[in-house]
Amino acid sequence: MDTPLSTIAVVGLGTMGTGIADVLARAGREVIGIDISDTAAARAVAALEASTARAVARERITEEERQDVLARFRTFSDLHAAAEADLVIEVVPESYEAKQEVFRALDGIVRPDAILATGTNALSVTRLAADSAHPERVLGLHFFAPVQAMKLVEVVSSVLTDPRAVDAVTRLAQDLGKEPVAVGDRAGFIADGLLFGYLNQAAAMYEAKYASREDIDAAMKLGCGLPMGPLALLDLIGVDTARTVLEAMYAASHDRLHAPAPILKQLSEAGLTGRKAGRGFYTYAAPGSAEVVRDALTPLTSAEAGTGREIRSVGVAGSGTMASGIAEVFAKAGYAVVLAARSQEKADTAKARIAKSLARSVDKGRMTGEARDATLALITPAGTLDAFADVDLALEAVAEDLEIKQELFARLDKICKPGAVLATTTSSLPVVACARATSRPQDVIGMHFFNPAPAMKLVEIVRTVLTGDDVHATVREVTTRIRKHPVDCGDRAGFIVNALLFPYLNNAIKMVQEHYATLDDIDAAMKLGGGYPMGPFELLDVVGLDVSLAIEQVLHREFRDPGLAPAPLLEHLVAAGCLGRKTGRGFREYARR
Repeated sequence: MDTPLSTIAVVGLGTMGTGIADVLARAGREVIGIDISDTAAARAVAALEASTARAVARERITEEERQDVLARFRTFSDLHAAAEADLVIEVVPESYEAKQEVFRALDGIVRPDAILATGTNALSVTRLAADSAHPERVLGLHFFAPVQAMKLVEVVSSVLTDPRAVDAVTRLAQDLGKEPVAVGDRAGFIADGLLFGYLNQAAAMYEAKYASREDIDAAMKLGCGLPMGPLALLDLIGVDTARTVLEAMYAASHDRLHAPAPILKQLSEAGLTGRKAGRGFYTYAAPGSAEVVRDALTPLTSAEAGTGREIRSVGVAGSGTMASGIAEVFAKAGYAVVLAARSQEKADTAKARIAKSLARSVDKGRMTGEARDATLALITPAGTLDAFADVDLALEAVAEDLEIKQELFARLDKICKPGAVLATTTSSLPVVACARATSRPQDVIGMHFFNPAPAMKLVEIVRTVLTGDDVHATVREVTTRIRKHPVDCGDRAGFIVNALLFPYLNNAIKMVQEHYATLDDIDAAMKLGGGYPMGPFELLDVVGLDVSLAIEQVLHREFRDPGLAPAPLLEHLVAAGCLGRKTGRGFREYARR
């Protein structure tokens, strides 16, 4: 195990195996590709030929280097070709029986000091090791697709694994230009352990008809900066594969959040397994195609859905960052805005904040001085809500306290003219409770902007059971006019984004609490393996641990699922006053400003 891993066999030449073979051959390793299908082996060779030809065309390697890479990759149909390998990486289909058969056969073929690695992302590495003649040399080596681009490699140890084997494959991963993360043997490891619970909740959300597939995906891309929405990602991974992973996770955790949503079973058994089948949550132009085509479930466009009331002027209640950001957004779009606070001084301060924001945009060349002046001229600061008497849309962005909001809506009911739309920006409180504080609940709706409002494109449109159709159409149309992306959702805790985001964050905390992985490894895994712009602990410290705890508590109260109970570690940190960046300490410590 201490010898360099210079000759490596890859068993299974599907998409993942081919990708692994590609990066190994380019890194100077002798690669033995093994697959019982001659067609699969031929495809793997053709893929390497094509990828290296592209590298030559882009002047990343020379033609001579390309020929050297191709010469290092040989394919076979018999496992005996692995006899002289220093390392064997198994990436056959995600079936314990199939993997066990490969490992048992390899026991009689490879050298005693050869390392055997499984590419599983869901099955027990320990069980595979225990069934092997030399369990100390068995470990997990979990690459992420596309292998050539994704930096993360999870190195999975069982209690039986020799540390020398772990060290050897860790060095190999580093030589390949990857970022290895050491993890223990539990279903899903780090990245998939957090990712698949989130994907499962998104599938359940869609199955409940809470939101359309398009809106769920858009919400998570625009609200969280993710490269793909969860349902599109399930189609890419394969609905059947996701179901298999979740079954393994649920068997290990018995957490209801890991119990596969019934729709995953229905789609799998119908053969609607995602892109590879041409249809899954979405319909594709052809099997294997990434092009989504319209089908019976594609929502109507705004034009097809009809129009609502005319909105010419907007009132924004509040003086904080969110209120001033929303006022800036509406004014930039050409709406006359009344910005009302509890005093004229607070309103003037809020307008001054907008002026500074617009000045930065001018300095960065994003708008002209004339456009800045025109935008500011559209904003009228006021020290009383009475200034909302003639607005067409009144929108509150005050403290996240239900009593305060209800009192404000009762006042808006008396002040605003008949036909005015009344909106709340709440991120966690019931919109219908605000509506019931008025005599016109049909005119009340939620417009959940994301912070910072001028930069974030997403607005969750929260319709209650009492909201009028014309009010809903009005707000969707206005949201589009202010250059934001509207997504529709019902009036329940968390709406779309927070309902999917915060259980994922909570599960990350549980991983640390259970000493399964470190903060740094979890953050690295989700950024490198999941394409997240921030790791969960980076994000928690930015959002604020107190805010995160409050949202977790709301979700737990509403859905009453034990899996949504806030992690005790989060509660302890909040109780200790460690709230994140704003206090200088959360999950990490920060320099005081």
